[in-house]
Amino acid sequence: MLRTKNEIRDRAVIDDIIHRSLVCRLAMADGLSPYVVPLCFDYDGKSLFFHCGAEGRKIDILKKNNRVCFEFDHTEGVEKGGRACSWGMTYQSVIGTGAAEFLADQQEKQKVLARLFTKYSGETMPVPMENVQKTTVIQVTIEEITGKHSL
Repeated sequence: MLRTKNEIRDRAVIDDIIHRSLVCRLAMADGLSPYVVPLCFDYDGKSLFFHCGAEGRKIDILKKNNRVCFEFDHTEGVEKGGRACSWGMTYQSVIGTGAAEFLADQQEKQKVLARLFTKYSGETMPVPMENVQKTTVIQVTIEEITGKHSL
């Protein structure tokens, strides 16, 4: 990290940024082309979980190359400066890398989908197995993670 004074080293702060986020941006390499998608997610402290349909570009890419990068951010506003190039942004962000895998166990997928539903709805309901069977669940095991913020 270029500006180490902006680095967040406290894992609890990094986890808080992730837990307060509604969207995770997942970046993949499609051959020589980058590809990034914004996704709803669940986080258990070690892995990120995403859901999607059974087909699509994201799935095709991950089957060829499971290496990913992910990003979360919170911006609180622009800090005005007196002249050009003296402006700034109040922010917190998290970036990390990991390896993606497709979950096969139907009970595990059902648990992840139930957590996702609860996270975004605030309600707890069982996820019907017929929905679980037609939904792809991706787990990204986090290998590296770092945070950054404006001071």
